[in-house]
Amino acid sequence: MAAPMRILIHGLNFAPEPTGIGRFTGDMAAWLAARGHRVGVVTAPPYYPAWRVGDGYSAWRWSRETWRGVRVIRCPLYVPSRATGLRRLAHLASFAASSSLIVCWRTAFSEPDIVFAVAPALVGAPASWFAARLGGALAWLHVQDFETDAAFGLGLLPAGAGAAARRAEGLLLRGFDVVSSISPGMVDRLADKGVAAGRTVLFPNWVDVTVQDVAARGERYRRELGIPDDAVVALYAGNIGAKQGAETMAEAAAVLRDSPRPDGPDIRFVVCAAGAGLSALEAAVGRHALAPETFRLLPLQPEERLADLLASADIHLLPQRASAADLVMPSKLGGMLASGRPTVAGADPGTQIARTVEGCGLVVPPGDAGAMADAVFRLAREPALRHKLGMTARAAAEATYDRETVLGRLEEDFASRLAAKRESRK
Repeated sequence: MAAPMRILIHGLNFAPEPTGIGRFTGDMAAWLAARGHRVGVVTAPPYYPAWRVGDGYSAWRWSRETWRGVRVIRCPLYVPSRATGLRRLAHLASFAASSSLIVCWRTAFSEPDIVFAVAPALVGAPASWFAARLGGALAWLHVQDFETDAAFGLGLLPAGAGAAARRAEGLLLRGFDVVSSISPGMVDRLADKGVAAGRTVLFPNWVDVTVQDVAARGERYRRELGIPDDAVVALYAGNIGAKQGAETMAEAAAVLRDSPRPDGPDIRFVVCAAGAGLSALEAAVGRHALAPETFRLLPLQPEERLADLLASADIHLLPQRASAADLVMPSKLGGMLASGRPTVAGADPGTQIARTVEGCGLVVPPGDAGAMADAVFRLAREPALRHKLGMTARAAAEATYDRETVLGRLEEDFASRLAAKRESRK
C-alpha cells in the first residue's frame, strides 16, 4: 500500500450523481479515502443527468459535507433547463467562477500533495493548475471527454472559434505535470495535442466485476416488464447526451417491426435513461408509433439494481454519433462487457469503441438504423453466437476494467509521479 497522500479533487461532477463522470469520481475518491489517503473535493451540487439540482442541495450557495470519508465543498452553479451551446458555456463558466477561489483556498489550507482536476469541465482546469503551482503540488488533469473537439464536431459552438479554442486547450494540457485519459485512443489524442508521452497516463473507467457477476440473472426485471421468457431483450441503460444519437435505436426498432422476417424471434427494446438527449429519443418513439411492448422507455434505475438490469438483457445497445468518434469512451461500456452479454455498437472501423467491442459484439456504422436492426436480428437468431461474444466480453472486462486493478494502478501512479516530482526538486 502506498504511503498516505493528501489529494484534492477539482471537478464539476461528483457523487451522488448516478451516472457518468460524477459516479466514477465519487467512487475513486471514496476508494482512496478508504485506503487511508486524505481526500478533499471541490465540486458542484449534483444535477446530472436530469439537469436539475438534486433535492437537499442548493444551486446558489456554497456548502460543506463529508461523504464516505471525503471532505466535500459544493459551489454554486447555473443549471440551464435546456443545455444549448451558449447556455452550456454559461453553465461551465459559472462553476469555474464559483470554484476557482475555493480550490486555491483549499490548497493553501490543506497543502495537498496532488491537485487532481477532472475535465469536463476544462474551463475550471486553469484554477486547478494555478492552485497546484501555488502549493507546490503535483498538477494532474484527467480527461474524461474531449469536450472542446466534441462541441465543435457536434455543432454546439461556432466553427470560427475552433482554432483559438484548440490553441488554448493545447497550452493548458501541456501545462500539467500529468495528463490521463480513459482509453488508448484518447491517450494518443493527448499526444496529438502536444502532451509529451512521458506525462500521459491511461486511467480507464472501471467496473466492479464482483458485482456485475455473469451469473446474476435479470428474471425479476423481465417479469416486472411483462417480457416473455423466450423474447430477446435489446437494452440501453444510462445517460443520453448529444453524442449518443439515441434515436437510432427507435428507428432500428421500427425497421424490425415494419420489415418482419420469416421465423423471426420476439425482439423487445428496453431503454432506461435520462439526459439531454432523451427528448429526441422520445420524439422518435412517437414519430414511429412504437408500442410499449416493442419499445419500452423507463427512467434510470437505482445503482443497487444495475447488475440485475444489465443481466436482464440478451443484447446491449451502444449508439454513437460519428462526429464523436474517439472524443469520448462511454463509461457504460465496462458494465455492458462485465454483464457477459454482447453489444451492438455504432462506431466507425478503427475507432476506440470499435476496437473495444471487436470480438465482444457487433459493430455497425454510426447512425445507421438498418445496420443496427440487422445486427440485433442476427444476434437474436443466434443464441450460440450471443453466448460466445458475451463470454469474450466478460473476460475483457475482467482483464481491463476490474475496479481494484484500475484504482490500485492509479494509486501506484500517484505515488511514483509524486516521488519523481519531489526528487526533481533536490
